[in-house]
Amino acid sequence: MRLELSRVLPSPGPVWGSYPLRPPGDSAACRRKQRWRSALAMCRRVSLASVAHAQIWRGQNEVGRATTLAVLCGELRRHGLSPHPAAQALGIACACATETLGLTPRPTQRLAAAVLLDSRMAEMATGEGKTLAIALAAAVAALAGIAVHVVTANEYLAQRDAAWLAPFFAALGLRATAVSGADTDDARRAAYQNNVVYATAKDLAFDFLRDRQSLQSGKELDRVAAEVAGQGSAAPLMRGLCMALLDEADSILLDEAEVPLILSRSVPHAARRAFLWQALAMARQLLAGRDFTLHHDERSATLTAGGEDRLAGMAKGLGGPWQRPSYRREAIVVALAGLHAFQRNREYVVRDGAIELLDEVTGRVARGRVWSRGLHTVVALKEGLNPPAETETVAQTTFQRFFQRYWRLCGISGTLKEASAELYAVYGARVLEIPLHRPCQRHELAARRFSSASAMFDEAAARVGALQASHRPVLIGTDSVADSLELSLRLDSRGIGHRVLNALNDAEEAAIISAAGRAGQVTVATRMAGRGTDIELDDGARAAGGLHVLCLQRNMSRRLDRQLAGRAGRHGDPGSTESWSVTSPSDSALGGLLAHAPTRLAQWADERKRALVRRNLLEQDLHWERRLSFAGPQG
Repeated sequence: MRLELSRVLPSPGPVWGSYPLRPPGDSAACRRKQRWRSALAMCRRVSLASVAHAQIWRGQNEVGRATTLAVLCGELRRHGLSPHPAAQALGIACACATETLGLTPRPTQRLAAAVLLDSRMAEMATGEGKTLAIALAAAVAALAGIAVHVVTANEYLAQRDAAWLAPFFAALGLRATAVSGADTDDARRAAYQNNVVYATAKDLAFDFLRDRQSLQSGKELDRVAAEVAGQGSAAPLMRGLCMALLDEADSILLDEAEVPLILSRSVPHAARRAFLWQALAMARQLLAGRDFTLHHDERSATLTAGGEDRLAGMAKGLGGPWQRPSYRREAIVVALAGLHAFQRNREYVVRDGAIELLDEVTGRVARGRVWSRGLHTVVALKEGLNPPAETETVAQTTFQRFFQRYWRLCGISGTLKEASAELYAVYGARVLEIPLHRPCQRHELAARRFSSASAMFDEAAARVGALQASHRPVLIGTDSVADSLELSLRLDSRGIGHRVLNALNDAEEAAIISAAGRAGQVTVATRMAGRGTDIELDDGARAAGGLHVLCLQRNMSRRLDRQLAGRAGRHGDPGSTESWSVTSPSDSALGGLLAHAPTRLAQWADERKRALVRRNLLEQDLHWERRLSFAGPQG
């Protein structure tokens, strides 16, 4: 028997072309043919067989190892990632990990690597060693000649993992590097020539969009002509979309898939900026309830009939676009939303004289992301800042559409099973669960509900003080920068030492998280989901009962609840978690099993709404692709 898709080994060259890329319309269909029921058993056999090959490798000298690797690479290229060569390569990779990193891969990590090599999604609990499992799979695929992209949650992790794992890959004759947003085109082009490239999803997607632009027929002729004339060439940045291994796969493929990725360029448009400044000034004169209605959930506003009349009166003496009712209505609606529906330290922060958007899921600054339809300019003007230049769209895609174009796609995360249906429908990838290597010792305390956020923060400060006195480390999850700062003030008033991690100090993330597991350490964090860095307990913290996670977040899905709770009780360590929320009086009267009902119902509704947003966004992206006739190489 063979692993499914074992012969699909895309690599730049004569067979697949210089830029392998799955054709449009062929995205998930091919992957849906993979067997499901027997997959885990097959992956287990590959994992177990790898142990013997690791032992053989350890007994070989340098010459023998070089010969073994040469023969193995030939086998992989001839037979693909079928069980025998895959098991041999996995065993050798495990042995090299022990020799170069001092880490002996656990059976669960070997199993996760085998699942990834079978182009599936692996649910592996937080703290179980996903980084090493991904590296093992990436090494085996690279030995088979596949150009591998490892997708990380942020740029820091890409740089960290590539540097840490470089000796491991080098022991296998492979080169690994990371792509940074600050890299020049030449540096990025050179980085993509390596066997394994670590990068964020955003960097990969935008480099792909740039390549799509340069590889359009007319520009490709220009490039070839330049090469013939000896004038250099603007070669593509990437070598195609062969294989992607995604860390925190659900965050990338689902949560971040709700935002379109737009490649744009600045255009001079002073008149447009002046128009939006006028719109903001008029919007300040309108009254909520009388002139407009604010829709907080949608972060939008609509004018009442009276508001329409007042707007027409204010615009009477103005010319140009102000005399077009639909145009001025849209401008005022955007200005009202910017004034009232988008709040500083909740949807955005102000840093270095600019507006920086916050990712709703991770709480991080969404670098390079801007609002459209003039909203970004309006918010900048509201904050007294110089607005950025107006832009026009050159190309766009979504993470859904982009990752469908990879010939091989797999991923790993601690929270995938809730999203298994959508992952299969959109990407054709089944989810397999990896067991824990040690039993979980985490305790979940009863949920608590409060009548106001103020009361909840006061009680949280008292709770944290008691836990700190018992030398337990505490991690508190909050919804926004504003909430983290408010809770910090409550802790300060009680003399409770703590550290705050939010979008205003994200550069200190690694240092803050590395200290979060020390005895008595208190960490207040905004949207901890997907941080990608382990919280390691010291001996004092472990003896005191381990990390306690206090969730004050209103999470959009059960997946995000599990991501935060999963910070406690890793590797069989002790730990506990509890979730507090602000509810209405009617909800607070509920008890027993019904206590969670309002939260679960709201999460279910939000998950359905967001799934619909992603589906509509994917349809829009397909429409955009057809409209602009993006006809890149078809592999």
